[in-house]
This record gives sequence, C-alpha cells and structure tokens, in this order.
Amino acid sequence: MLKGHQTWVFPNQPVIISSAAVGGPDEAKGPLAEDFDILHEDHWLAQKSLEKAEKVMLEEACDKAIEKANIQKGSINFMLAGDLINQITPSSFSARTVGVPYLGIFGACSTSMEGLALASLIIDSQAANYVLAGTSSHNLTAEKQFRYPNEYGSQKPATAHWTVTGAGVAIVGASGNGPRVTAATIGRIVDMGLSDPFNMGAAMAPAAVDTIGAHFRDLNIGPDHYDLIVTGDLGKVGHQIAADLLKKHGFVIPEQSFTDCGLLIYSKEQKLFAGGSGCACCATVTYGHLLNRLRKGEWQRILVIATGALLSPLTFQQKESIPCIAHAVAIESTV
Repeated sequence: MLKGHQTWVFPNQPVIISSAAVGGPDEAKGPLAEDFDILHEDHWLAQKSLEKAEKVMLEEACDKAIEKANIQKGSINFMLAGDLINQITPSSFSARTVGVPYLGIFGACSTSMEGLALASLIIDSQAANYVLAGTSSHNLTAEKQFRYPNEYGSQKPATAHWTVTGAGVAIVGASGNGPRVTAATIGRIVDMGLSDPFNMGAAMAPAAVDTIGAHFRDLNIGPDHYDLIVTGDLGKVGHQIAADLLKKHGFVIPEQSFTDCGLLIYSKEQKLFAGGSGCACCATVTYGHLLNRLRKGEWQRILVIATGALLSPLTFQQKESIPCIAHAVAIESTV
C-alpha cells in the first residue's frame, strides 16, 4: 500500500528466497570475494564479444539463484531485468535463455533496487508466486559505451569510478525462508546541472539524499530505525557529499551505519579510483554480501538505496547535464 507520497509498504512482506552474485577478475581480488557465487578469471568468459560475456554472467546468476531457491525455472512467473548497454541487450538476451515472461526495465545503476521494489510489489499484490529480479554490468562494455575504450589509454581523474564486472539476481516469493522486503521508496529525478561523466558520485549524491529523506518522512522514522544504510555506487566523493547533505537536512547517521557499495566491493590497495559503480555494483554487494549478513542475523534491518545516472552517449555528446535517480528498499532479517 502507498504510505506518504512515494513509498510502498508491503503488508505481506515478500521474501527474498534466494539470491546470487557473479563477478569478474577485479571483484575476485576484492574484500567481498567470498560472498560471490561465481568468479571469473578474465573479462571475456571465452565469448566473442564483451557484451556476450556480460549476458553470460547474468544467465549464470539466474541459474544459480534458481538452483538455490530449489524451484523449477517454469515456476517463475516474471523476470525483471535491465543493464547499461544499448536497449538493455544483455538482459533481453538473457531473458530469451531463461524463457519466462519478461519485463525489461532501465534505471541505470539504480536498476537493482528498481527491480527488487517492483518484484516485491507484484508479489505483495498476489499477482505472482515468484519473480526474478536481476541486473548486470561489465567494466569494458561500459567504458566503451559511455567513455573511451580501455585500448585508447585515456587518463582518468581521481573522481572516476570503476564499473563492476558482474551480475546480481534475487528471487522474490510470497513465502519461504529468507530476508523480507518491508518497504520501498521510489525516487524522483534530481539534476543539479553537473555534466562530468568522470564524477558520477557528485552527480548522484543529491538524488540519494532526496530519496532517503522521502523514505524517512513517508514512514515517520529516523536513521536509527536501520542497522545499516547503504547507497549503491556513490564512491568516495559522492559518499562524503551525501553524508554532508544528510546532516544539513537534519539526518545524522553514525559513520559505522552509513556506507556505499562502491566503497565495499574493492580494497584501497586495488587503487580503482573513487570506487565501484555500474548496475552490478549495488546488485552484487546486496545480493551477496549484505543478504548473507542478514541471513546470519548480524543485522536486523537495512536500507539499500541504489543510485543511477540517467545519461547516455547521445546526451553527453549534446552537452546535457546528468539527471539522476535513487530507489530505496528496506529489507529485514527473520533470524
């Protein structure tokens, strides 16, 4: 049901009955490697193109999540997926392989929580028994499409992000064992006039803060309601901006309770600029690391805010600013 202006509260509390995370070589060297179900040693995955490699990762994540859910593929009513590539090609071609009714979605790097929010709404309204929500990204496909191919050798500033190579999938059901989705706040477009594709954190931070504030207002709660509040891929620059903006809005979140998936997925020793980004950043960290800790009972409530920069090569070439969005999903442990 709708609570406040832009938040859904789910009375039936849909269950994340399984999830899976697939990663690439950089993710395998990171501190969260043990939370991935599958890790690959190279970016190509023995495919003829990098786009096909990304498709394979999403298919692997789907298969692994279905296997862990212990259900038949045919039991899934709907698949929701999206990515960063033109016309969400990896997602659509993966849906062809999975072979269940499919809804393609696009929210750039916010796609993971957009998909989880919609899947939970479908389950809560009893319009399906099982919904699969997933997304993917690939460092080399994203660089080629949005910036410069790595072969070009262009230099990047310290504010640049490192697109995560991976895929994350969750299967949401009406009942079963697993963390429960209790609420979701749908974000609005926030555009502060920034246009630098090498500083996505600064562009996306205001959208994250806008959605977090809306979530607290709609539900009449404060930051202390959650054990952890985690944004999608703001990185070092955006995370600090978000923390400062939240303080200005009167939301003081303890440092140990506020973090970012882009900061968690790589170590400082990897020196990958300002941190991780891409659709798979929030997806793999949430569907791997965060849900694993919820399943162990280390946290009781978390709020995940996936952030997305809704630019395209076309808008960048036409010197448009970057419209950004963030979607928040509240997840609770049952342990």
